[in-house]
Amino acid sequence: MTQNGNLKRRVRARAAKTGESYTSALSHIRKKPTDEPAGKSLRLAVAQTSVCLDPCDAAAFRTNGAEMRHLMRQASKAGARLIHFPEGTLCFPSKRLLSETGPREIGAADWSRYQWEVLREELEETRRLAKRLELWTVFGAPHRLTPPHRPHNSLYVISDRGELVTRYDERLLSHTKISFMYSPGKIPVTFEVDGMRFGCAAGIESHYHEIFTEYERLDVDCVLFSTSGEVPSAAPPFAAEVLGVAASNAFWVSYAAHAPQSVIAPCGIAGPKGQWAARCPDDGKPGIAIAEIATDPANLARPWRRNARGDLYRPHQIEGDPRSDSRESF
Repeated sequence: MTQNGNLKRRVRARAAKTGESYTSALSHIRKKPTDEPAGKSLRLAVAQTSVCLDPCDAAAFRTNGAEMRHLMRQASKAGARLIHFPEGTLCFPSKRLLSETGPREIGAADWSRYQWEVLREELEETRRLAKRLELWTVFGAPHRLTPPHRPHNSLYVISDRGELVTRYDERLLSHTKISFMYSPGKIPVTFEVDGMRFGCAAGIESHYHEIFTEYERLDVDCVLFSTSGEVPSAAPPFAAEVLGVAASNAFWVSYAAHAPQSVIAPCGIAGPKGQWAARCPDDGKPGIAIAEIATDPANLARPWRRNARGDLYRPHQIEGDPRSDSRESF
């Protein structure tokens, strides 16, 4: 809606200036010079979903799987090419319910309590639907490793052909996650859809801006950030950080979390200028938001900031001037 409103304002301004009709002004603005590089665009959906905290609750896994696929169908009908889901989409296991000494104490996670086979069945159903809908689908789930290693906290990327093309493992974990629950990942992950490059982040990684600046160096157009958000009071910092990293890196950021946090900070898609382009409902219920995300080759902010982070200023720094070196006088 924001992009459409900006376009209309530009069209009306040109029509008022030139005396053209609205249609003629629109045609002129949409016409790009042949030597101007074309931008890329894609319709993106972000989802907020119900949260399951009990790793033993197979029925909740299946209910959330059905909900996830319902939202995929909604996104497909709205013309989305990619849908992005939260961390632990089917089940974000409680550290207390997973603890071998729980629930009163937080201890080493007993992953034998987790419904691995139900998860696999539900994700296979999701993969098949992604193929039928021709919809790229990114969702959060633990990734089981060879015993006795703890699983990764991961985002799976399913292509529009129903193929698992890559997986991102959360790298900068919380104290509880690294102490009792998960093994950290090691590398950033990128993938492309219709010429647009995406990066992935998860958990509390919005707290670490170096994750996002690393993706900027990798030329991503959008970072998909999935978190849990089952505690609404924890949501505002994440939402604020998403806007901040989108603006400072001049790229898109999709923010997916579970529905309960939406009463304070709904999920959404942040644009390169640090503003929400679309947001999910703020009613605590599952839902999606959709935005047309696009690159703008004429926007010089991103290449300038990339230069500024390098050695741009070093030749201009003054050496040997007492008025510069002294910090004890006006």
